[in-house]
Amino acid sequence: MTREIVERLRKHGIRPSAQRVAVAEYVLQADDHPSADQVWNTVKRSFPMLSRATTYNTLNLFVGKGLLRQLDLTEGRVVFDPNTERHHHLIDDDTKRIYDIPWHSLEVRNVEELADFDIDEYQVVLRGKKKAQSPD
Repeated sequence: MTREIVERLRKHGIRPSAQRVAVAEYVLQADDHPSADQVWNTVKRSFPMLSRATTYNTLNLFVGKGLLRQLDLTEGRVVFDPNTERHHHLIDDDTKRIYDIPWHSLEVRNVEELADFDIDEYQVVLRGKKKAQSPD
């Protein structure tokens, strides 16, 4: 796995230091949209010399180089998403988990009618709760 991560970092113009590789091995495979503190707390278990500042700087570098997307989907909480393809999100109100929703699962219409704006990008953020299982 590490070799693939190193090549991916190099492909994006990032020098693969030990700290960057450790952060990348976790965050580039995360499906739970972790915050910077979650990344730091998880990675430092196997890489105890990793500082919080290095984690934040590494995440910002990854965002700047297009490896991650930084999202502010919930008030006061910035998270990181390794899925850089166009997609939407669903936030579970009970668990606060953020799920990726495929782009073509939702239809957004009439964006062009916002004549006063040049729209560069958009995404839909859904919020809800998982339906209770019905007894069979």
